[in-house]
Amino acid sequence: MSTGLTQRSGLTRRPGLGRVKAARAPLYAVCLGFAVLVVLAALLAPWLAPYDPNAVDLSAALAGPAPDHLLGVDAAGRDTLARLLLGARTSLLGPLGVVVFSTVAGVAVGIVAGWRGGWLDSVLSRSTELVFAFPGMLLAILIVSVYGEGLLAPVIALAIAYLPYVSRLTRSLVLAERERPYVSAYTVQGHSAWQICLRHVLPNIAPIVLAQSTINFGYALMDLAGLSFLGLGVPALTPDWGRMVFDGQTAIQHGYPLSAVLPCAFIVLTVVAFNVVGERWADRVARRTP
Repeated sequence: MSTGLTQRSGLTRRPGLGRVKAARAPLYAVCLGFAVLVVLAALLAPWLAPYDPNAVDLSAALAGPAPDHLLGVDAAGRDTLARLLLGARTSLLGPLGVVVFSTVAGVAVGIVAGWRGGWLDSVLSRSTELVFAFPGMLLAILIVSVYGEGLLAPVIALAIAYLPYVSRLTRSLVLAERERPYVSAYTVQGHSAWQICLRHVLPNIAPIVLAQSTINFGYALMDLAGLSFLGLGVPALTPDWGRMVFDGQTAIQHGYPLSAVLPCAFIVLTVVAFNVVGERWADRVARRTP
């Protein structure tokens, strides 16, 4: 009898699960704190930057860290700290646009496909699968080559590429919500489909979609930084982390890698931070979902 109870209890609680959660907690706290600091730095950059990010001082070009320039100067004589702070605004604004557009459009497509079903679901599902077959970076490169460099074109292209991820997730969640008893109750009471979806279904699936959007934010930041590194993102004089890595190649060749290594490190750490936070939120929602 006691053996059977032990076996059944083992199915519901794995040994050491509490230690695993405790080990993950500091990592989540560090990543969340880093993400918050990056966002605050981007918001307060105009007041925190010690110099104009485009101010040129050729006499100090490729200078290392000093009291006047805490993180050194790049090959064009521009303060690295100022460009890092102002570059955070551009580097975070682009992914934010990608996430907002892809989430809004993807949720709308997913709700319609999951709720209506039938031929409309088939058409929308096949359309999103076609977008899956086309690489997002290639789509962004094609659009930028047509409309020129800037932030708007790659943001739109990547938003279209990210839309299927959100729409498929939303569709699966809506299909599950349709089987809930409350949907049948509201339908019997005479509520329209849009009322049920907007007032009840959408709030129920919003936490999971938000967690996925947080993960998408990190990937969008990395993709946009890659485009800027290729010279297909923001204009040359605009502070941006990806652009700073591109401009820092000259400094690396002369033995001064700081102006390129620092923005590269911030890109990696920010992507990791947002991914960890997003996955933690998704785990919490999954545990709370009956």
